[in-house]
Amino acid sequence: MAKKKSVKANKRRFRQGPGRFLSLVVLSQIGLILLLTAAAYVLWLDYRITREFEGKRWSLPARVYSRPHEIFVDQSDGIGGLESELRALNYRASASPDNPGEYRRGNGSVEIMLRPFRYWDGSEPAKHLRVDFSGEGIRRILDLSGGQNLSYVRLEPRLIGKIYPAHNEDRVLVPFGEVPPFLIEALIAVEDRYYYEHAGIDIRGIARAVLANLLSGEITQGGSTLTQQLVKNFFLTPERTFRRKINEMIMAMLLERRYSKREILSAYINEVYLGQQGARGIHGFGTAAEFYFGKPLGELEKHELALLAGLVRGASYYNPRRHPERALTRRNLVLNLMAGQGYLEQREADRLKSKPVETVRKPAWSGSRYPAFLQLVRRELLRNYRMEDLRNEGLRIFTTLEPPRQDRIERAVRRRLSQLEQSRTLEENALETAVLVLNISNGEILALMGGRREEMTAFNRALDSKRPIGSLIKPFIYQTALSAPGDYHVLTGLDDTGLRIREPDGDIWEPKNYSHQEHGKVTLMEALTRSYNLATVRLGMQLGVESVIATLRRAGADMEIKPYPSLLLGAVELSPLQVAGVYQTLANGGYGVPLKTIREVLDKFGNPLQRSELELKLSLDPGASFLTGYLLSQVVEYGTARQLRAEFPESIHLAGKTGTTNDSRDSWFVGYDDRVLAVTWLGRDDFRPTPFTGSSGAMRLWADIMKEIPLHSLNLPESDLIEWEKEIKFRYGDDCLKPEAIPYIKGYPPDNEFPCNGGTDSEKTKFNPLRWFQ
Repeated sequence: MAKKKSVKANKRRFRQGPGRFLSLVVLSQIGLILLLTAAAYVLWLDYRITREFEGKRWSLPARVYSRPHEIFVDQSDGIGGLESELRALNYRASASPDNPGEYRRGNGSVEIMLRPFRYWDGSEPAKHLRVDFSGEGIRRILDLSGGQNLSYVRLEPRLIGKIYPAHNEDRVLVPFGEVPPFLIEALIAVEDRYYYEHAGIDIRGIARAVLANLLSGEITQGGSTLTQQLVKNFFLTPERTFRRKINEMIMAMLLERRYSKREILSAYINEVYLGQQGARGIHGFGTAAEFYFGKPLGELEKHELALLAGLVRGASYYNPRRHPERALTRRNLVLNLMAGQGYLEQREADRLKSKPVETVRKPAWSGSRYPAFLQLVRRELLRNYRMEDLRNEGLRIFTTLEPPRQDRIERAVRRRLSQLEQSRTLEENALETAVLVLNISNGEILALMGGRREEMTAFNRALDSKRPIGSLIKPFIYQTALSAPGDYHVLTGLDDTGLRIREPDGDIWEPKNYSHQEHGKVTLMEALTRSYNLATVRLGMQLGVESVIATLRRAGADMEIKPYPSLLLGAVELSPLQVAGVYQTLANGGYGVPLKTIREVLDKFGNPLQRSELELKLSLDPGASFLTGYLLSQVVEYGTARQLRAEFPESIHLAGKTGTTNDSRDSWFVGYDDRVLAVTWLGRDDFRPTPFTGSSGAMRLWADIMKEIPLHSLNLPESDLIEWEKEIKFRYGDDCLKPEAIPYIKGYPPDNEFPCNGGTDSEKTKFNPLRWFQ
């Protein structure tokens, strides 16, 4: 019986044996599959890390700079002006300016340690200077390093704007060799104490962080290593799941296996999120230094570096602008941890903890500072570059803007607009404006306003507001006439009498003078200087409207212009930018240049991509342009702009033209000295009438603007095409005008149709244009 049971048991064991064996085989196969899958997954993660980390091309916004501020011997700027510009560049006052970005104001001098900067024409190192002043301006510029006198030096340009990547990340790449060692020590002390010892994850760190947080009752430390944080920011989504955490740990170990601690830390310093500016994320410590302190990372003091290191834990929660007390507490914790780990002496930590939390009010590149100008910069860039390149390739764009001049002009314009509103009891902010200031010879735009409040300019009136230009068109009618010297000269007689003209649509147009008076027979000079409508329309009809349009086109007006007779009194709509373009050609003796805002463009490595070249083109008859310029100078001497003479020294001669449209809806003035031309427009956005003409409105703005600019008296260029008729007398209204000379095209001397027959000698005829050549 026992034998039978033993046989049955053996049979059961025999039957169970193959099943158990098969189960083990299946389990082994499943385990192998899982192992191979895990290995494959790890290999895929390793491949992904290698591909993405080594091939990482950070999207870098284009950085837009102003024109560098130039300092030169005999410059009229005072010591206060230089100090103001240094402060605008966030230079710090120091008793001993030994570090870049520091200065000291002394008795009649300013000592400066210039920052190094890479310009379009090469890099300039940090430079130790002393600028000595006298009553007349800058007397000497001394290089304290070499003891040499310099004739010229430039401060680095202001960063005035950026063109951001589509995902709105802002970043300034900082090479690891330029990262302050104190920042690295602060990061390790507060974020990853055993960074140089672990292989990507730190079990001790996790345990220590949990214990520290429990003891303090708040989250003061995190368990993730710097490598894990980099992996999370670099490769993974922000979701909080167990799967993502496992991926993070595996990838951190793989990253440590592939790359050095230095490479990982360098990537972390440039990648970490440290704040928000509107929709834009502030990434990396280089950008954060500019964003919070307005300085390069290398110029931050230790307490400022500690504050930035503290932001890693929660940039929004510890934002020093919004929550200075939280930021102070966090910064002091960083300093205490550094002292506890031996990076600082406790005495030094206590000294740094006594420093207040101070940040700049807003970053220098804020797009709300010069929005109208930056809008024009962007439009000009898009002619040559793709938006993708502007947003991602870290281009460095050097522009023509002069911020000190722009700032002074903005203040002057706002002040004058308020005065004009109060003088006519208009409601506050009833008037709007557009202003454009440019260099005549090269077309560089030096200042631009798209509205009275630049920081709130949504609609750029300087670029996009096309309004009737009124009498601003008249010089181009006279330019057209004077281009035919056999038929017209500055003393040619015109009829300032009424006329009726049938328009192409059949309507009858009957123009009037502004004063509703007729003046009979007048000279061409008088007609333009006093802006007589009837004489101008008669002249324009003699020339042909199409001929006037052709002159406008040659001067730079590239829009469609319909040939209606009303065009002759400015019934054509141009923007202030377009007005500036055609007047630049006229003021430059007939030579037109494209208006521009960009001087140079460099790639992120400093290699030149574009440099502004002078594109000079003879567009208008130069002899006629000389005569038209002469007539515009007479507009200021004794014409519709003669009130300007009381605004400036007698030695300063200017040229200009007023413009007023129907019901004074638009008040214009264009004027220039020997170097600078400015266009001002004044009106209402709702097109309602204003109580201002060109001379009582826009010209007042223009005068205030030009007082903020070093003036250079107008000097009509000497020309082989021009001769002068001396001591000629002719009738000018009720006066007997006797200038010492009248210009004319060589070979076409003026015949005096208006000899003086009595009348009163005008006191305003003492102006002698020949003095300009002396």
